[in-house]
Amino acid sequence: MSILLLALRSPGQIASFSLADWNLLLRQSTSANLTPTLLATIEEAGTLDQVPHQARAQLDWSRALATRHRQAVGFEVDCIQSALRPTGLPLILLKGAAYTMAGLRAGEGRLYGDIDILVPKSRLDEVESALMLHGWASTHHDAYDQRYYREWMHELPPMHHVRRQTNIDVHHAIVPETAAARPDPAKLRAAAVTVADAGDGLPPVQVLAPHDMVLHSAVHLFSDGEFKHGLRDLFDIHRLLLEFGGQAGFWAGLAPRARALELERPLFYALRYAVRLFNTPVPDTVLADAGSGGGSPGRALLALMDRLFLRGLAPAHPSCADALTPLALSMLYVRGNWLRMPPLLLSRHLFHKAFITPRVDAGQVQQ
Repeated sequence: MSILLLALRSPGQIASFSLADWNLLLRQSTSANLTPTLLATIEEAGTLDQVPHQARAQLDWSRALATRHRQAVGFEVDCIQSALRPTGLPLILLKGAAYTMAGLRAGEGRLYGDIDILVPKSRLDEVESALMLHGWASTHHDAYDQRYYREWMHELPPMHHVRRQTNIDVHHAIVPETAAARPDPAKLRAAAVTVADAGDGLPPVQVLAPHDMVLHSAVHLFSDGEFKHGLRDLFDIHRLLLEFGGQAGFWAGLAPRARALELERPLFYALRYAVRLFNTPVPDTVLADAGSGGGSPGRALLALMDRLFLRGLAPAHPSCADALTPLALSMLYVRGNWLRMPPLLLSRHLFHKAFITPRVDAGQVQQ
């Protein structure tokens, strides 16, 4: 077990850490983008006074960073609301920005590089035009990348603000168009809950309903293929489950909602590894329900996935890797792409990204 994982799941144990332990802990938390979250966890546990002063300076700096980040997110959300005013659409936030604006524990200390929103697919052109009028511009100008996003993926090419240098991802679904399992985004939008009514004609700020927020986090982590921030994303799920688990009917409705959205397998993995790594108090009946039907893979496949995911979910730091970690990460990357696309389209995509895109990029640099 990494020292970062130990500190996150049992913050009371930091009293026994040596200065060398703290040095390693902060290196791991930095690589995992979890230092402000680590501070929030220590403060929640009431053990901040057990942190040596040599480590307090970096934690205090991370607090200032998290505070500034939260303020910047609030300002950016206001700007997006203003941009979307002509569309009349609610501003449905996803992932990190949703946690922050909803005031959830998962948002405390959470750092992220872009704001994700969800809009109807039929309104994508209108939303993109509204954002462009307020300074956001599309990235990924290569013709293939534009087609990749607009025809096959669940989002527009990322948009970048020309003055503030901020980023926004405009989603119309939570999984690619080419994925085998495709949750109906209309169900997600219909169940979204309002966290802030802005007034002045601005669209309300909404987030996904509790079940859907957990399921989106699960499918994002366990179907994507990129695990640089895997531990951070799993800790999000852990904190969401802790917070929502106290709501009446949450546990009873979680697995049925996963089945309704075709997300049984991601939920199974999310609950399995949250319990394993963070001792998340998931009721046994919920674990059994999530593993029934198509939730749990066969025994042999599950044994393989344990070996892959437990390496992928470790902090992205050399002290947490072993000889098989690079292979595990490569296999998870291939698996993520396999889940995104059918075989023929996947082979074409990988060929293009491996052999054609580098030549296009090299030509643009020479120009």
